[in-house]
Amino acid sequence: MIPPAAPRADGDELVVPPADLRRAAVSSWLGSALEYMDFTLYTLAAALVFGPLFFPEQSPAVALIASFGVYGSGFLIRPVGGLFFGRVGDRHGRKVVLIATLAMMGLATAGIGLLPTYAQIGVWAPLLLTVLRLVQGFGAGAELAGASLLMVESAPKHKRGFFGSVVAMGTNSGIFLATVLWLSLSQMPKEQFMSWGWRVPFLLSLVTTFVALYLRTSVKESPVFEELRRRREAQKHEAEHGSVWRDVAKAKKPFLLSLAIRVSENGAVYLVKGFLVGYTASTLGLAGSVATTGVMIGTVIGFATVPLFGKLSDRYGRRPVFLAFAVFQLLFAVPALALIHTENPVIIAIVFAVFVGGPLPNLYGVESPWLVEMFGAKHRYTFMSTVKEVGAVLSGGLAPILTAGVMAAAAPAWWPIAVIMLAYAAIGVLGAWLAPETKDRDLSAEADAC
Repeated sequence: MIPPAAPRADGDELVVPPADLRRAAVSSWLGSALEYMDFTLYTLAAALVFGPLFFPEQSPAVALIASFGVYGSGFLIRPVGGLFFGRVGDRHGRKVVLIATLAMMGLATAGIGLLPTYAQIGVWAPLLLTVLRLVQGFGAGAELAGASLLMVESAPKHKRGFFGSVVAMGTNSGIFLATVLWLSLSQMPKEQFMSWGWRVPFLLSLVTTFVALYLRTSVKESPVFEELRRRREAQKHEAEHGSVWRDVAKAKKPFLLSLAIRVSENGAVYLVKGFLVGYTASTLGLAGSVATTGVMIGTVIGFATVPLFGKLSDRYGRRPVFLAFAVFQLLFAVPALALIHTENPVIIAIVFAVFVGGPLPNLYGVESPWLVEMFGAKHRYTFMSTVKEVGAVLSGGLAPILTAGVMAAAAPAWWPIAVIMLAYAAIGVLGAWLAPETKDRDLSAEADAC
């Protein structure tokens, strides 16, 4: 039976009822919030909790490395999850994948909060921690791409930038919630915090998971995918299962341009929120609350700037808005590091607030609809999730390690940090400059944008 065509407006645009669009927006927001809450909680716990509780026989330095090694394993599996679930999403729909990925991430995160420690079950504790981190990473590999797809494919053409930015709002929410919970609980007596207090934020993620799952089960499938499925069945088009590699060969240009955009945006996030936060404490010897305060202020600012610039991208286009922030990062990198090295806590907090409230969330907010529009409907989920997760490995996984290695070789100079930040920003400027404008693109078209 051929599914009915998705409802249409007076023109060719696919239309979703407002109530369904709101439900999709909230579920996408909660899903991306959960992913970044997981990421932030694990990062905080790796530095303070996982070493002594799961790797107690190692020295503190080795235990910290082991904790982040487990964290890195989740990064390495994400492209595999992205490719697997991307193929499922292109064949069977966005909704089924988003339900599966959300359940995997939420249950794995809660599972970490329930784990026995090394003192209780020995070597099984770090092994189970690694397994749960791999499950988290495998599910997360398609979550952000799928949330962006569902929102942008469901939104009216003239509001795709605004609704696409909802996913960036979710990442802001997840980071903010995790940071507030962790800072609050860390005020407990140390023995209580190490015994059970650290588990509370992981277990509370179940609340977000269940609410988001409830909403996602009632969300309508993307109208773009329904149109594609109707077209396939009407044409008896079954060859798509074996044609992905031919489409990969044709999609080299949009894939590489999208990868440049993703690498630049994601590299900046991990350099600022990851490396520079640790650098101010470990190398400059400042209190950890200095950078954290700036991050929290910037996160609050981001709640206002992200929808604003999402709307501006609907009016003026994805390309000029992304370019403006990429150029800002290029120009701000050296002054920012010079200001950080004044070691003035107020100035440092302002630098982090500017980064976290300005370019970091807004580059992602514009990237979210732009990458959806870059690819044709046929293999959009596969290509987009692959771009996002390969880009995350090349930036989120590589950037902090590369920066730490170069800095160690050139210590005590800070210019290598600036060079790497400039390089990632330049990649974004080049990719955005060469990429096409897509804000008025027909998402049901099977051809790529360039």
